Amino acid sequence: MSPSVLEVDGLHKAFGGVQAVKDVSFALSAGELLAMIGPNGAGKSTCFNMLNGQLVPDSGVVRLDGRDIVGLSPRAIWRLGVGRTFQITATFASLSVRENVQMALYSHAGQLGRMLARFGTAKKEEADSLLAQVGMLDQAERSCGVLAYGDLKRVELAMALANSPRLLLMDEPTAGMAPRERVALMELTARLARAQKIAILFTEHDMDVVFGQADHVIVLDRGRLIAGGRPEDVRNNADVRAVYLGSMH
Repeated sequence: MSPSVLEVDGLHKAFGGVQAVKDVSFALSAGELLAMIGPNGAGKSTCFNMLNGQLVPDSGVVRLDGRDIVGLSPRAIWRLGVGRTFQITATFASLSVRENVQMALYSHAGQLGRMLARFGTAKKEEADSLLAQVGMLDQAERSCGVLAYGDLKRVELAMALANSPRLLLMDEPTAGMAPRERVALMELTARLARAQKIAILFTEHDMDVVFGQADHVIVLDRGRLIAGGRPEDVRNNADVRAVYLGSMH
């Protein structure tokens, strides 16, 4: 078995008297897609925010390639190779597709101050390579403000790949997309993850996407990890069906 890119051990987080995350532990290997599912309020977003430094856990350890990253800032964690996409796309509508990716490349290189003077051709080749990987090179000159939502999601994925991530956190990556677009985006993500050995942790409400694309699934309920394993085992887990899957049908 390949070494874990991400190791989470005994993660806790409370807000006042509410335990949002309680003793959550799991691991994720290079090239693996791990889906984190659960009902609203289960603690998924809190977990994500602790993994990329937006929240500091009350206790527990988060290791990236064996290094404890608890207490580091989101930017420091990003520079170590942790990318993230969000439920609502975060692109600049007034910039072209290529310029959005160029901006992400400049940011990773710590050269945003130079970007304004050299926006036209700087890092164009790198940006176009990323756009080709997500099938958006033919739209590189178009403004992000006129793109269909599914195409915006692909641009956001290209931007997330700009720091050559070891780990990619994807928060509801297919939210707002048509069913066919959802499957296509996650199939693309899976191909890239396996080809480039990127560990992917994603949350998702579309169970067809979860059980069709994830290598493993973990389930949270009221902050606790109640199940984990191969998709078929999780789908047939009585506790999971009682608290989550059964309520969806």
